[in-house]
Amino acid sequence: MLSSISTRRSGSNRVRRVVVTGLGLVTPVGNTVEESWAGLLAGRSGAAPITKFDAARQGVRFACEVKGFDPTQYMDRKEARRYDLFAQYGLGAAQQAVAQSGLEGKFPAPERTGVLIGSGIGGMQTFEDNCRAFIEKGPDRVSPFFVPMFIPDIAAGLVSIRYGLKGPNYATVSACASSAHAIGESYRYIRDGIADAMVCGGAEAAITGLAVAAFNNMKALSTRNDDPEKASRPFDGDRDGFVLGDGAGMVVLEALEHAEARGAVILGEVIGYGLSGDAHHITSPPDNGEGAQLAMRMCLKDGLIDPAEVDYINAHGTSTQQGDVAETRAVKAVFGDHARKVVFNSTKSMTGHLLGAAGGLEFCVSTLVASTCKIPPTINQVTPDPECDLFSAPNKMIERPIRVALSNSFGFGGHNVTLAVRRFEE
Repeated sequence: MLSSISTRRSGSNRVRRVVVTGLGLVTPVGNTVEESWAGLLAGRSGAAPITKFDAARQGVRFACEVKGFDPTQYMDRKEARRYDLFAQYGLGAAQQAVAQSGLEGKFPAPERTGVLIGSGIGGMQTFEDNCRAFIEKGPDRVSPFFVPMFIPDIAAGLVSIRYGLKGPNYATVSACASSAHAIGESYRYIRDGIADAMVCGGAEAAITGLAVAAFNNMKALSTRNDDPEKASRPFDGDRDGFVLGDGAGMVVLEALEHAEARGAVILGEVIGYGLSGDAHHITSPPDNGEGAQLAMRMCLKDGLIDPAEVDYINAHGTSTQQGDVAETRAVKAVFGDHARKVVFNSTKSMTGHLLGAAGGLEFCVSTLVASTCKIPPTINQVTPDPECDLFSAPNKMIERPIRVALSNSFGFGGHNVTLAVRRFEE
């Protein structure tokens, strides 16, 4: 299969193989890749009572916050004061990924290295703070840094400035599919010869009073205030909504020849990208998961992947009643009998839902699954749901040979993305 991929042509350009050389994570279960991966394998929940603001008046008083993050590990204090928390998380995760890739300070061709970072909301806390200042104290009290702190594209701009990268540079904004789109489009740029390397992924910091109230009022959030660690339970029969999470997930992608020329350690290979629109409803998927089916089928076709080669799917799996059922039906429709052999789990059971950063985090997880053959559990599986009856590695990490791993991301507005990654082979 891989030899076929490496010799396909797009127009006059040879389609190149695309590999992963760096990962970076800031998550509710750890502030590095190593910490986050260990927490996921151990089945540790990141949910706890909210500390970022006084949630006493909120209907939901818990979330999956990032804990103990120190921005001065990645920037000076002056910078930190001028960057919203989502951008701080994004810079931190990007710096981790670039450092692991070995490219830090020595990008061979900066004009051919780009940055795509998705965020569903951007600087939500900055927005709230400045609205409050404007209403309560007047226009003179609005920060001159409000706009560059709030806009969702600023994380991509900051990473580009940090490393002097002059290739493709922008933000993808497609709700909970934002960072999956960023990775998929970065894969295309490299595959088709537009760039040699990309820093890509997503960042989000939406655990704010306004956002929690809004998601709760639309009945999207779990309300298990008395037992936060058991609130996120994708596929379980007693699920009652998602748990909001913060963080960032970043990767460095490179053309294979670019990575090999500098002796990089290769962590995995991106082999497929599919995307679609539901054209159905602003927040709910169609019952049969038609849009998800289209994205998965396109990904398989793009990567010349036989469905029987897929051993693992990191589900979008948010812990909502309708979404989990629709995704399960979509997987069954695409994979037929093979769906029963796939591990179809949701790490959101531990991290909560990072919104626009979810796809970046979960692509990192999928890459680690493909490279280590270790699969984190879906925790809080207690009550079976006959509609969600695929194998989710319930409550315990498992080990299993993995040929191809998929990562699904679906967003409000009907945006669907599937990414495929496999262990690198010469």
